[in-house]
Amino acid sequence: MSTFASLEDQLDLITKGAAEIVPLEALKERITKSIATGVPMRIKAGFDPTAPDLHLGHTVLLRKLKHFQTLGHTVIFLIGDSTALIGDPTGRNATRKPLTPEQIAVNAETYKEQVFKILDPEKTEVRYNSEWLDKLSYYDMVKLMAQFTVSQMLEREDFHKRFNEEQPIALHELIYPIAQGYDSVALKCDVELGGTDQKFNLMRGRDLQKHFGQPQQIVLMTSIMEGLDGVQKMSKSLGNAIGIHEPAAEMYGKLMSISDELMWKYWTLLTDMRGSDIAQMQTDVAGGALHPMQAKKNLAWTITRDLHSKEEADAAADGWAKMFQQGGISVDLQEIEIPLASLSPNFEDPHGTEAGGTVRLSRLLVACGLADSNTDGERKIRAGAVKIQGSDRGVSGVVLRSGDRFPISVSEQLPITVGEQFSIRVGKRAKMIVIT
Repeated sequence: MSTFASLEDQLDLITKGAAEIVPLEALKERITKSIATGVPMRIKAGFDPTAPDLHLGHTVLLRKLKHFQTLGHTVIFLIGDSTALIGDPTGRNATRKPLTPEQIAVNAETYKEQVFKILDPEKTEVRYNSEWLDKLSYYDMVKLMAQFTVSQMLEREDFHKRFNEEQPIALHELIYPIAQGYDSVALKCDVELGGTDQKFNLMRGRDLQKHFGQPQQIVLMTSIMEGLDGVQKMSKSLGNAIGIHEPAAEMYGKLMSISDELMWKYWTLLTDMRGSDIAQMQTDVAGGALHPMQAKKNLAWTITRDLHSKEEADAAADGWAKMFQQGGISVDLQEIEIPLASLSPNFEDPHGTEAGGTVRLSRLLVACGLADSNTDGERKIRAGAVKIQGSDRGVSGVVLRSGDRFPISVSEQLPITVGEQFSIRVGKRAKMIVIT
């Protein structure tokens, strides 16, 4: 018989980063039963291998699986090789382009390699939903589909929106949530994990388990993981993602670029630190016992170590410090003084302590010698080659001063003040700017 942690200890770790649990009381009852009987719960998260590489946004669910695994429960990493043939319509405004079985098989193999950076391979049940979905007969599928109505399917926000906008909805897309729901029946899941955007799909598992006379699974949903811009969902197509396979130094540097506010969400969703310990760290930062820069360094090091190694994380931290910080100012930069009046014709009294104005970023690149012309500067901005570190804001790393957004607009107007210092990096070239 297995020995489990107390209900309170399990909930402390399980509920960390959970946006919604349906129903929470049922989860408490299932944990209590598991403790009493010594029988672990069965927890699953499904991933369709629609692309070869995973990014940190995908690791939110992997990390939550690890938490259940650490607590002694059985975790199932489900590869949706059959559902990938349909493509999850969640968040889509058009039907996905179908993948070939060969593409799916290749992607599935890379998934298996990547997930064990977080999960224990000896304690993880890896399954493919082709094991049962491909064996369903035409009669079986008709019976499953008969459990739902078209009206129910159109309640799904994605479908409802596309229907109202008279955008095509392919019939096979309606099968997706039903197929995902049947996964829970086949695996006899106690808990299924997913993002809040997956709620419609996740709840279909509860519906079908009830139909088949099984205890209904608990649905645990995590918050959507914003990317480096702090605004949109992490996505490689949006250029705001950090890939699991990225080099340690690159991973560390990108993590140091996030805003202080986003840092706490990353601590919550991308590390194993318990919620109570994160709350204490926030208290320490608010009270001045811990500098936010150090908290962010600790975060970058922790995530880099988890996905690489301690040695690589140490080297990445040392390299970043040598390149970007010494007393808050980069050590390898040429310092250039630029008069505010030369950049911004409309600025406040230059003799006042709060003198300031705004300047177009491309113009600033020309003024400091990092662009040959405004057109050249705009081209480099569009290419995403421009990074700005603003020591005046108490932030560190490669960040964007203007709202911490990426990519930065070519028409961006940066607020600047007399006495301000910040570094601008374009590729491998960098300058330290002092506004006079």
